[in-house]
Amino acid sequence: MVRAGLTADRVTLAGAELADEVGLDHVTMSAVARRLGVKDASLYAHVRSLEDLRGRIALLAADEKTIRIAEATAGRAGKDALVAYANAWRQYAHDHPGRYTATQIPIQIDPELAAKAAGPRRAVELTYSMLRGYALEEPDLTDAVRLMRSTLHGFTSLEAAGGFAHARPAEDTWVRCLDALHTLLERWPTRDEGDPA
Repeated sequence: MVRAGLTADRVTLAGAELADEVGLDHVTMSAVARRLGVKDASLYAHVRSLEDLRGRIALLAADEKTIRIAEATAGRAGKDALVAYANAWRQYAHDHPGRYTATQIPIQIDPELAAKAAGPRRAVELTYSMLRGYALEEPDLTDAVRLMRSTLHGFTSLEAAGGFAHARPAEDTWVRCLDALHTLLERWPTRDEGDPA
């Protein structure tokens, strides 16, 4: 019997909220059921397994993060767009640490759900579109996307783990990192003959 008012979206949101509070690794079907005031078995009418729930959380988070970035970067270009993009990314990671984690680790996602989800696809489009403003072409464009993602994810992950205990404020370092990233993107190194293409 499906409990009235319980839907896959409600179960996913409850799981996402729990992930933000206790960490994605500590989300269990039992904990989500308790949060919703139902028996564990009731959840399985809406999500197939814990891995299915984690996949749904990842897709929800990808949608949310992409919307934030799209709103932040709308009408911006160059360094202005880069800074807006990076700040939206970092703020989402701060606001929703469990959901953010779900977007950064390998999770088996139902192919049918993934095909319908616009968030991940839109995130890629937004990133490539912004970095094309630096006049980069393939394969440099993909390398730049990977560098930017590594920089933003690395910084936000270390920050969340308390890795910046130095007296210098993390915010000051963040600003300088974005300055450096912008400079590198503007002066992207040319490839010598024989470099991998």
